[in-house]
Amino acid sequence: MAKVSKNARVAQRAANAGSGRDYVKVVQSVKDPATGKYSYKELMIHKDKVKEFFANQK
Repeated sequence: MAKVSKNARVAQRAANAGSGRDYVKVVQSVKDPATGKYSYKELMIHKDKVKEFFANQK
């Protein structure tokens, strides 16, 4: 049975730094001023920019 050292796994994570695991789905509700109904807008953004996204929406 082959084993992978911890250092190899850490290096592999660094190589995959731009992978899809760094992105999250954000769902924003948008109210239509004419009808009052809500629609939902889904975005994929980087996990480091989530707080900025919600701060700008207020």
